[in-house]
Amino acid sequence: MRLWNRSLTLAIACVLTAATMQAANAINLAAPDAEAKKDDAPAAKETKIEDITLKIPGSWKSEPPANKLRLAQYKLPAAEGDEHPTELVISSFPGGGGGVDANLKRWVGQFSAEGRKVKITMGDCPQGQYYFSDVSGTYEYTAGGPFAGGKKELRANHRSYSVVLVTKEKEVYFLRLTGTDKAVKAAAAGFRASFGADTEKEKDYEI
Repeated sequence: MRLWNRSLTLAIACVLTAATMQAANAINLAAPDAEAKKDDAPAAKETKIEDITLKIPGSWKSEPPANKLRLAQYKLPAAEGDEHPTELVISSFPGGGGGVDANLKRWVGQFSAEGRKVKITMGDCPQGQYYFSDVSGTYEYTAGGPFAGGKKELRANHRSYSVVLVTKEKEVYFLRLTGTDKAVKAAAAGFRASFGADTEKEKDYEI
C-alpha cells in the first residue's frame, strides 16, 4: 500500500513538472514575438518643412498636398469602422494668416454648436510658442477646404487638434489633425511629440 502511494505521488509530481515546463516554454516563445512586434513599430522621422522640423511618426504616410495652401499633408491610420480619413495638414501664410485668435475661432466654428466641446491651451516648445485647440463634436466638412465655398457635409463623432505655432523668428505655422474621434485621440501622443509640446506646462487660453 505504501509502495502504491509512493508511486502515485511520484506520478503526480512528474505530471505537474511537465505542465510547469510547458507553460514556461510557452511564455519564452511568446516573449520574443511580442518584442519583435514592438521593434517593428516604425520610428518617428525628423522632417523639415520650411523653417520648422517635425518628428513624424512612421505610420503616418506622406501625401502630395491637395492644394497650394498646404505645405505638407499626411494620412494617419484609421480606427476600426472609420468611414472618413484622418489627416494632418501643415500650412503657413504671409502675414501670419490672420492672427492667432481669428484662426482659433474659425476652427471652433467648423464644428456644429450643439454638442461641441472645446479646450484651448498655450505652451512653449523648442521651436517657439504654440496654441493648441482641441475641438470635438459634429464636424462641418467642406470639400476642397473651408475656403472653397462648397456644400457642407456633417460628420458626427469627429475631432480636431489644431495648432498655431509661432516660431522664435515670429514665423507662423498651422498644424491641423482632423478625423474621427477615435483616430485623432489615438494619435494624440504622436501629434504632440511631433512639434515638442509640453502638456504639463500648458496653460488655459481664452479667445
